[in-house]
Amino acid sequence: MSRRKLALILLVGFVAATAGAASLEEAWDNLKLRYFSLTRFLHDQDKELRDLEAQGIDPAEFTRIDLDQLLDGGPPKDGIPSIDEPRFDRADETPFGDDALVLGLVVDGDARAYPYGILNWHEIVNDTVGGVPVTITYCPLCDTGIVFERGDRTFGVSGKLYQSCLVMYARDTETLFAQPWGLGIVGPEVDQSLDRLPVVKTTLGAWRERHAGTRVLSVDTGHRRDYFESPYGTYDRNRELVFPVRNQDALEVHPKAIVSYVWEPGEERERDSAGGPSAQVVHTELKDRGEQQVRLGERVIRAQWDAKLGTVTFTDEEGRTVPSSTAFAFVYPAFFGE
Repeated sequence: MSRRKLALILLVGFVAATAGAASLEEAWDNLKLRYFSLTRFLHDQDKELRDLEAQGIDPAEFTRIDLDQLLDGGPPKDGIPSIDEPRFDRADETPFGDDALVLGLVVDGDARAYPYGILNWHEIVNDTVGGVPVTITYCPLCDTGIVFERGDRTFGVSGKLYQSCLVMYARDTETLFAQPWGLGIVGPEVDQSLDRLPVVKTTLGAWRERHAGTRVLSVDTGHRRDYFESPYGTYDRNRELVFPVRNQDALEVHPKAIVSYVWEPGEERERDSAGGPSAQVVHTELKDRGEQQVRLGERVIRAQWDAKLGTVTFTDEEGRTVPSSTAFAFVYPAFFGE
């Protein structure tokens, strides 16, 4: 490629990147995000599959998805480093303000808050909360925040994407898991589901008000990142998707509108499909309505707007919290559409 052609491509990209940007910094972040996947040519992007082959596992046989749908996100395996030895601050000593977005988790009375400012850069935190080993996961491209029980193992960021969403891997078996499903998609644990725990997306101030003794993930991660600036520019509010995603003709709202979904894994194996019942609600619609009932297979689930936390919660007929996740609206048809 000639220098003139490359310069023209970058110029056109920068002009497009300035759309909706409030500053040159945001425009620069938009440009980097648009072309970041090109860094895959600088890395070994086949390591994930070779690590499976080293165990005698043929990825083409042990897969739930079409492998050509498994895309290179740019960083190599573990190029986005998980936090495996997290440290925490008291709520009154954290540098994050009350308006900072967090994932809030409580296990056996142990309350934790994981700021998006940190999760944007690491995506996975392997932690133990209330005596339970858990993996906190967040995908900035999808706004999906899900907590899984991890047992005696840890998870890492594979560098791969499926339907533009985080693909994580289990460090003991090398199995690749699609984060929005919590389901093994390639490897020896294909079709196996991870147990999920309830977690909410809210602000630190709202979380602190409800859980005064909460601890907050520390910026002392062992890595040098700017945890107070998002590397994603205007991605969370523009219409652009960096990677191809299916079933977008089903969208009736802005692709980055916030929804919450619930899902139960099914026993049947359906290629490129969740294979179980699911339901979603759009936050702005439920906020006006207050609550509604949704059907999850044979069960009726109550979706309710929590005004203090500013999010949606789901409960079953016995009043128990049902694990759910927020997401950008484009995610639901991509993972749960027909």
